[in-house]
Amino acid sequence: MVLLSAEKGLKVQEIAEIVRESQATVLRWLKRYMAEGVEGLKDIPRAGRPGIVTDVYRADLVEAVRRRPRSLGQPYSLWTLHRLADYMAEQTGIRVSHETVRRTLRKEGIVLSRPQHTISSPDPEYKVKKRRSKKHETS
Repeated sequence: MVLLSAEKGLKVQEIAEIVRESQATVLRWLKRYMAEGVEGLKDIPRAGRPGIVTDVYRADLVEAVRRRPRSLGQPYSLWTLHRLADYMAEQTGIRVSHETVRRTLRKEGIVLSRPQHTISSPDPEYKVKKRRSKKHETS
């Protein structure tokens, strides 16, 4: 809206049509920009329930995800978001969804990928047999 006004010299009504907002909304944003500059374009805090993920929880989560689950006494060898949420609930008493765990890790620059399951065998002929069975599947 600000760029359309400043660079294109468009009027409030024209901007409102382009961005599909009311003229009052366009005018409010332009006034905020004129009064406060770029800082005026940031969202203001809104009322609502405060988040339950504390800095301590975040640090503990990052520490846990960087360790192997078995080294923390867990019966599995790979972390999933659900497992991390359950583990952290046991350790901290704070229950959050796996999606909250994902977002929290993402803010820390950590992305868990889905475990890739592979099947292997000690049989020396396994690869040959596997290839042969795949040929039969596609035939």
